[in-house]
Amino acid sequence: MTLSARLLPQRGLLVLLHRYVGLVLAGFLLIAGISGALLAWNDELEALAAPELMLVTPPPGARPLDALLLREKMLAYFPGLQLPYAALHMEQGRSLMYSIKRRPPAADGSIGDDQAFINPYTGELLGTRKWGDLAQGRKNWMPFIYRLHTSLVLGTVGTYAFGVISLLWTLDCFVGAWLTFPPRTSKPAAKSWGARWWPAWRIRRVGGHKLVFDMHRAGGLWPWALLLVIAWSGVAFNLKEVYQPVMASLFAHQLSEDAYPPLAEPQLRPGLDWRAARAVARRLMDQQAAQLGFSIEGEDALMYIPDRALYVYDVKSSLDVARVNGVTRLIFDANSGELRGRWLPSGAAAGDTIRSWITLLHRAAIGGVLGGVPIKTLISMIGLATTALSITGVLIWMKKRRARSLALPVR
Repeated sequence: MTLSARLLPQRGLLVLLHRYVGLVLAGFLLIAGISGALLAWNDELEALAAPELMLVTPPPGARPLDALLLREKMLAYFPGLQLPYAALHMEQGRSLMYSIKRRPPAADGSIGDDQAFINPYTGELLGTRKWGDLAQGRKNWMPFIYRLHTSLVLGTVGTYAFGVISLLWTLDCFVGAWLTFPPRTSKPAAKSWGARWWPAWRIRRVGGHKLVFDMHRAGGLWPWALLLVIAWSGVAFNLKEVYQPVMASLFAHQLSEDAYPPLAEPQLRPGLDWRAARAVARRLMDQQAAQLGFSIEGEDALMYIPDRALYVYDVKSSLDVARVNGVTRLIFDANSGELRGRWLPSGAAAGDTIRSWITLLHRAAIGGVLGGVPIKTLISMIGLATTALSITGVLIWMKKRRARSLALPVR
């Protein structure tokens, strides 16, 4: 028996696996592809849909107010609000968004809106919204699309469903690629393996089913690496129970703030007030930058964790791969100011570097030469390619199913 004959049952099994897993994936990936193509331009579309919340006109010569003053203003607007963070990064002409989830419910028990927007130049409250509530109109169009993209608007159940779909998609990337490989041959005059594989990458100038088949096969090969990145990063976002053990077994990781033991009782008020904490954070980050040889490009956020009595301070640095926001992070004691740890987005641990790149690529948030419009265009095209793969895959299945049903009476 030849090698090709021995491989035939295995190949047939993989064809069936690819076919039926693909049918399960198709509907999900159709939605994820279209919504993902839109979300690559989330900032621009948010500003277009809700300019009254997203955009501000800076007064001539004005500079943004101090970030901690803006936090205090937000607390004044919403009495009883628990606000364990301060946004330190501001973009020119953009409002500043704060989560207002942690506040006492209204008299009727309702929570109400959960996001508030403030003008960083004047401190004026621009408005609020309940994130993702489509009943509020256009200001929630993009949050609704995000919910659709990540959970089909089904909450936790949808999030896990998309996590499982991402895992199946990751595995199917390898199965689909393997099925394009040419069969081995023992003929001495046969072309090289690469020459026999090349037709799988081409779209023939024909119509009908052959065109659909070529679009599906070549359309999966050309962006294969990016499709794999998008699929596996979807597991990172939605199915951490799988992603983290797998990556931890393969690569080194740094400790995050979650690794520190929680207190017996949460410390609601930090020993260091917010201004003192920011001063300590800046001093510690300067020391780390000098010690490790990276440069600080701007502040991002200061957060307090009551369960562990820790402050977390984020900056954008030369170690970040993000286009705008940064996650070069310091963790320090909220009472003594003692440094407890750090988390670097690249260069410190391979597992964290990989996660930084694949998740930011998924979000079209990579910085550098490819950042901005080029990366957003690329991710939009990948979203549309995913949609096309779903449609062509279903069309191929329908064609084969129809052919099999017509052959049954003949048999």
